[in-house]
Order: sequence, then structure tokens, then C-alpha cells
Amino acid sequence: MNPMLNQALRAYAKVEVETMIEQASPHKLVLMLFEGAIKSTNQAMLHLQNGAIAEKGMAISRTIRIIEDGLLASLDVEHGGAIAAQLQALYDYMLRRLLMASLRNDIGALQEVAKLLSELRDTWTTIDQQAPALPRVPAEAAAP
Repeated sequence: MNPMLNQALRAYAKVEVETMIEQASPHKLVLMLFEGAIKSTNQAMLHLQNGAIAEKGMAISRTIRIIEDGLLASLDVEHGGAIAAQLQALYDYMLRRLLMASLRNDIGALQEVAKLLSELRDTWTTIDQQAPALPRVPAEAAAP
């Protein structure tokens, strides 16, 4: 592919993602985090199957960052009660499984994490469909 065209496509994709993030509700943002974590976990499995160990490691690292910096960071443990505490424990478990998958090239651990993330995503989607539409808070208003 033409390098200039490739660069233009990457720039377009980046702008498209940034626009989606800016326009998304908090609920949709969490759904996007689940989707990204599932995608990178599936990529890690594919790389492992193909013997691309460095790429596997990068994909697992991406999943770990999404869970740590996105899903875990978005939990409100103080106000979320038992559900938030259980999610925190589940995210911590997934992080440990991802580390073991990376160290041991364990596809079973990656499959387990992908399944857990998919189940959480499906539940999150169901909640969104059952909840009334909440207005999106503009970023300027949400900042302290």
C-alpha cells in the first residue's frame, strides 16, 4: 500500500475514534473499553498461535492497560458497593491471568480472560438497553 495513503488512513481512523469518544455517554465509553480489551486479547491469542511472541506480548500489554487504566480506574468503589468491589476483584484476577498467559504462553488463560470480558460486555450491553437514556455530561462540566 502507498505509504502516504496508509498514513492518511491511520490519521482518519484516529480522528474517527476521538470523535466517537467525545460523543459517547459514560456507559458507551465503558462498552468501548470492553470491546478494546476483547479485541486485543483475541489478537494476543492469534499471535500466540502464529508464534509471534513479541506481538503477543504487546497485545497482552494493551489488554492490561485497558483493564488497569480504563475499567479499574472507572470503578467507584466508594459508592459502588458490593458490585464495584466484586468487579475490582474480577479485574485483578484477569490481570493476574494475563500476566501468567504472557509468561507461560498460556492460550487457556487468554481464552478465559476473553470469555470473562465478553460476558461482562454482554451484561453491560443489556444494562444499557434496559436503562433510560441519561444525558451526556459535557467534558467541561465534569471537570473539577
